[in-house]
Amino acid sequence: MNEQSPKRSAVLPRPSSDAARQVRVGAPAKINLTLRVAARGADGFHRLSTVFHAVRLGDVLHLTDQPGRISVTTRGEYARHVADDETNLAVRAATAVRDRFGSPGLGAHIEIDKSIPVAGGMAGGSADAAAALVGATRLWGLNPSDEELFDLAAALGSDVPFSLLGGTALGAGRGERLEPLECAGRLHWVLAVARRGLSTPTVYGRFDERVAAGTSTPMGDGHTRPTELIDALARGDAETVAALLVNDLQPAALDLYPGLAGTLTAGRDAGALAGLVSGSGPTCVFLCADRSAARQVAGALAAAPEVTVVRTTTGAAPGALASGRAVA
Repeated sequence: MNEQSPKRSAVLPRPSSDAARQVRVGAPAKINLTLRVAARGADGFHRLSTVFHAVRLGDVLHLTDQPGRISVTTRGEYARHVADDETNLAVRAATAVRDRFGSPGLGAHIEIDKSIPVAGGMAGGSADAAAALVGATRLWGLNPSDEELFDLAAALGSDVPFSLLGGTALGAGRGERLEPLECAGRLHWVLAVARRGLSTPTVYGRFDERVAAGTSTPMGDGHTRPTELIDALARGDAETVAALLVNDLQPAALDLYPGLAGTLTAGRDAGALAGLVSGSGPTCVFLCADRSAARQVAGALAAAPEVTVVRTTTGAAPGALASGRAVA
């Protein structure tokens, strides 16, 4: 597997000016088409094998030059769940760019238009961090290499490198080692946002409990490459992709939030090809045959008791590297 950082020249030209007064960058939400999880290692982390898939639902960041200070304001339907302080991943990302590649006098005010559910298993915080990495380098006229930017992303969080890359990719390690995959055509998705969130560490903790009790089987050392799924994605074969969706964390998420089982059943009964919990949950995602089927499934899920918001979307979508652009 190719574990090198993807080359930026393939997705984004270098900026022509040294700096900008304002930058707008978007980054997508992600779905895990497969998520295989090994037992907790001696370092306290779980080794993963996953197929990431970016969808056309994302957050948008606006960065404005503000010398000497980095601050953030979040707006949108999920803003109340996000801290507007130095713990915000976008602030941490911009600060990391300044500390590693810039100078102490640099600063920015970051405005986040928040559309990705918080604590929903769709890497919303990672998307913000990726957008901030790209936005800060443009705002301040910096020019880190691809390898440097992806290394910085991995230090911020395991999902941040994929939020930079976007598209569809095979992830290994903790998810930060990426191999881009071909995804032909367009996959149609319905996202059902749950009434409450789930903490990722709590879900992994419950997974560990299930492994200890023998009710969940962790990924072993002999786990093989998901060749059948990779081939189906390359063909744009949605039905085969649907049959191969899997999430080792789903039983743990259902233990912690039993109402999600009803959401999954409602989506499948409405005509989805398949449904599963996204990542650590609790957002449930449903792959549909086409746009019409997605609308039908979305209509049915709107009445599900544990669903607050339903969205239709498509994938694959570009990452922050491809969507970032400077504006006057």
